[in-house]
Amino acid sequence: QVQLVESGGGLVQPGGSLRLSCAASGNIFSSSVMGWYRQAPGKERELVAHITSGGSTNYADSVKGRFTISRDNAKNTVYLQMNSLKPEDTAVYYCNLDVLGYNAWGQGTQVTVSS
Repeated sequence: QVQLVESGGGLVQPGGSLRLSCAASGNIFSSSVMGWYRQAPGKERELVAHITSGGSTNYADSVKGRFTISRDNAKNTVYLQMNSLKPEDTAVYYCNLDVLGYNAWGQGTQVTVSS
């Protein structure tokens, strides 16, 4: 069973930056599609970005040009670099792994954008 552990969340002022990390256990990371999702209070969980095993990426329109997803297969880690943060980016951010029908979630990390 894969475990995903997120880190890097916190409180940041509008316009600031954060980098989230998600470390995966096991040996299926390099074959997996990795995604970052977020859920704000009172809202449904939404896809922020994902990256395929081959490195292709996809972003929600709301974060295009501000967020960058990347992966390091040697470290079993996926990253989300978040720049020009806005108050509406405030949410719990979750890491997701998906491969051949197997799906796993991390516990989430809080990101709060506020002055």
